[in-house]
Amino acid sequence: MPSDVVDAAVAARPRLRAILRHLGLSLLWANVVPAALFYLCFAAGNVWAALIAALVWCYGAMAWRLSTRRRTSGLLWLTAIGLTVKTALSVATGSTFLYFVQPAVNDSAVALMFLASLATARPVVARLAGDFYPMTEDVALRPRIQRLFWRLTLLWAFVCLVKAAATLWLLESVPLSTFVAVKSVLTPGIACLGVAATIAIAFRVARHEGLLHAPA
Repeated sequence: MPSDVVDAAVAARPRLRAILRHLGLSLLWANVVPAALFYLCFAAGNVWAALIAALVWCYGAMAWRLSTRRRTSGLLWLTAIGLTVKTALSVATGSTFLYFVQPAVNDSAVALMFLASLATARPVVARLAGDFYPMTEDVALRPRIQRLFWRLTLLWAFVCLVKAAATLWLLESVPLSTFVAVKSVLTPGIACLGVAATIAIAFRVARHEGLLHAPA
């Protein structure tokens, strides 16, 4: 095999550190920053400013990616769409209660979408995989990778259902100020457990498939 082909194949296998960095940046842009902006504005006493700040961040980040011709993040799109729907409902009804209950509805809908996609050729995780790994068509069609997509889609359907149940329970059990504080820790914590499980499962498959950069 020519050396340039070998070099290209090696270059296409990123190191685990690079994958984790890419994953961290995707989650930071799409989840952590909007949640932090919302919480800070809400703590300052203005829920409407919190709604607008989180929404402006998402659309600003998407506009920046498009203007600099960077790949659009699927996670960022999901966050922006969810925030848009929740904010529109809150503005239309004049009630912020719908904003806080909407995440449970969204998580339930996403879980159902994930579960329904398991019956298709491309489960949801297969469509988002490019946010975390330089996925090529050849890699995506490998049997182990396809099984990985299926399992991770099922895992995240379960994670979304747990988040929805936790949100509804908190909303019914504690005052709104406590709800915001606890939810800002609990639901990211649940998501982080899902991320940790995803990394562990994906790393095992990626190592078996030779998709990680081998140490020299």
